[in-house]
Amino acid sequence: MTQLESELKLKRDGYEVVYQRPHTLVDVPNRYCPGCGHSVVHRVLMEVVEEMNIQSETIGVAPVGCTVFAYDYLDVDMQGAAHGRATAVATGIKRMLPDKFVFTYQGDGDLAAIGTAETIHTANRGENILIIFINNGIYGMTGGQMAPTTILGATTSTSPAGRSLELHGHPLKITELIAQLPGAAYVTRQSVHKPGNVRKFKKALLKSLQLQRDKAGLCLIEVVSNCPSNWKMTPIESNRWMEENIMPEYPLGDLKVPSTKES
Repeated sequence: MTQLESELKLKRDGYEVVYQRPHTLVDVPNRYCPGCGHSVVHRVLMEVVEEMNIQSETIGVAPVGCTVFAYDYLDVDMQGAAHGRATAVATGIKRMLPDKFVFTYQGDGDLAAIGTAETIHTANRGENILIIFINNGIYGMTGGQMAPTTILGATTSTSPAGRSLELHGHPLKITELIAQLPGAAYVTRQSVHKPGNVRKFKKALLKSLQLQRDKAGLCLIEVVSNCPSNWKMTPIESNRWMEENIMPEYPLGDLKVPSTKES
């Protein structure tokens, strides 16, 4: 039975449909680890695309890492990019197709490590795209290595004694850096680990795509997320650890918003 047939049957049987999978999300099982935030971000992103009725006008760019699975689940046009180069590819797409809604979907190892230069210069130019930045403070797909965003003291496969200030330096707060650039219109940090946070993230997505439609400039949404598998925790434990340890280092909320005149 298809999703549409299931919905029609519920209505015929007298049930009210209070939630349904967005039609813009491919109806297949996902391969993300249990408890990972990627699947929630996918769902909410596609809800917004469906509600704005922009499925045929949306183009996503995903590079290397766990984010590469987005091709299998997001039912919009998707373009691949080399590791770290997603914003450069998105820049080319947006300049050639300025009326399309263009977004990148990147992890911290991609955006804040090998792609640091591309990210900063894309923001500095004020490219009219949306960057969705998933920050779980670790290289999720390739073995759990330390990332630029790994917090001090956190253990990874390449920092088994914990990230050290003396050896590794401070965590890189790339979102705070982007917020200082004049080309960045809207910069915010959100999460999807609780229903209230999911609603705030959805509002940020709506705002970002509306600003892109208004040609306001670059928008960046950092999503502080968990990685239960590489953190060696259950989903519940990882969410608790994230709240207690990561969010004090990466506090949630807007870092830069357009002025009333701009928005």
